[in-house]
Amino acid sequence: MAARSSSRGTGFFRTLLTRCRTPGPGQSRTLDRCRLSSLPSPPPPPGTWSSQLSRLSHPDLYRLSVTDPDRFWGSAAADRLRWVEPFHRVRDCDLSSGRISWFVGGKLNVSVNCLDVHVEKHPDRVALIWERDEPGTEVKVTYRELLETTCRLANTLKSHGIQKGDRVAIYMPVSPLAVASMLACARIGAVHTVVFAGFSSEALAGRIQDAGCKAVVTCNQGVRGARVIDLKSTVDAAVKSCPTVQHVFVSQRTQQPAAMGQLDVPLEEVRHP
Repeated sequence: MAARSSSRGTGFFRTLLTRCRTPGPGQSRTLDRCRLSSLPSPPPPPGTWSSQLSRLSHPDLYRLSVTDPDRFWGSAAADRLRWVEPFHRVRDCDLSSGRISWFVGGKLNVSVNCLDVHVEKHPDRVALIWERDEPGTEVKVTYRELLETTCRLANTLKSHGIQKGDRVAIYMPVSPLAVASMLACARIGAVHTVVFAGFSSEALAGRIQDAGCKAVVTCNQGVRGARVIDLKSTVDAAVKSCPTVQHVFVSQRTQQPAAMGQLDVPLEEVRHP
């Protein structure tokens, strides 16, 4: 799926990157159970959940999920998720052979279901509350803001050659940008692998090599309690033994500049039409 562009320019993208950064000295801190199934079961008619099942009590819904899982899950999926292509069968499961398939024939985009559907209804509702490591600070990100950041990251990845099926390693501390990076990969069909931002360069390199990652998304540093942890230098050491990596996308979590090399793309300087 193509990432949407925004008419607001690079302003918010840079603003959120800044909000996810640690202020320097003297700066203010702004705040089924899958039963055996041999006979195909067609999906329930559209609108079944909203017109019928949504009125049932929780015990009745639970009972239905056990006695008629095709109707329960088929109605929920058809009415509560947005599909690029609708599914033609709720499930095709055979535990004896290990065949487990749900929503056969359907195609959807996780990013759209996590973001776009909410932006259409309540764009300014808070999607994420990030309790930062710096005491007394937090960042609230709305669905509109998270969608815009996700689209800009997705466009950045695409403009640097990341395509559907490519693998991207995300080596970042917990932050809205880490969430947006995952959603950006899903939006363009890339496969992401999240690597804990406390792993050594050897551990990171092993995971990059195993996945054959084409890119890495990281930050200059991470903050954990009172400690500042260098992440970019760890990535630099890791990619020396990872010939598949073509780009390293770097965000500034703190005010400390990171040493940039040939592979590096500073996210704060990315321009979009």
